[in-house]
Amino acid sequence: MRGTSIRMERIFNRNTGNAVIIPMDHGVTVGPIKGIKSVKAIADAVASGGADAAIVHKGAAIFGHRGYGRDLGLIIHLSASTALGPDPNNKVLVATVEEALKIGADAVSIHVNVGAEDESHMLSTLGEISRHCQEWGMPLLAMMYPRGKKIKDEYSEEYIAHAARVGAELGADIVKTNYTGDPDSFARVVECCPIPVVIAGGPRVESELDLLTMVEGAISAGARGVAIGRNVFQHENPALITRRICGVVHKGLPAREALEIASAE
Repeated sequence: MRGTSIRMERIFNRNTGNAVIIPMDHGVTVGPIKGIKSVKAIADAVASGGADAAIVHKGAAIFGHRGYGRDLGLIIHLSASTALGPDPNNKVLVATVEEALKIGADAVSIHVNVGAEDESHMLSTLGEISRHCQEWGMPLLAMMYPRGKKIKDEYSEEYIAHAARVGAELGADIVKTNYTGDPDSFARVVECCPIPVVIAGGPRVESELDLLTMVEGAISAGARGVAIGRNVFQHENPALITRRICGVVHKGLPAREALEIASAE
């Protein structure tokens, strides 16, 4: 497991034990939307803002490779679906752990929708990928979301705790999932998940303060970081919002203080 530990240090800040991860894998799901038309440009921006790692698909890792500037941990996303498909909740495998190793990845990620019609297939894939990750010493980030006909509320503590626990029990090293909306309920989610939990950014928020308040609440509840995409790469200043998120995650600043961080800092 030494390889896993070494690679995890490229994802999580050694001083704080937390991580600011920027998912940029949306190009497959919804196309080249605003903010990720140039993977290199957004990678530069979030790296300069202090992000610890980014999530991309294998092709983007190659054409988006920078070769300069501040280092950014590389997480290769192994599963995908498109918004144009008959069932966008059905995530299928599009890359392997071995491919990620050849590209130079520090970790891999996989998406599972707990409660979806094809849940059984996605769980089987998660188990298979976990086995390969353990064999190669590759950290596995499992994006575990409660989505499906039986899911009445995707932000329910009960459903989120269940989804997170599934990821941990099937061998993930990190779980990414929804924030429940308040620190008390999310603390109970974290308590029941024996591996690091990072929160998803969710849909675009109206207020930057709302975003930072969510991050503050999650960290205070025991989350080990964030994995925020659109609310960073579609921000008018991605480097600045990344710096402010890092202020909360790595410096322990309250949301309102982090909001005062200037772009020149």
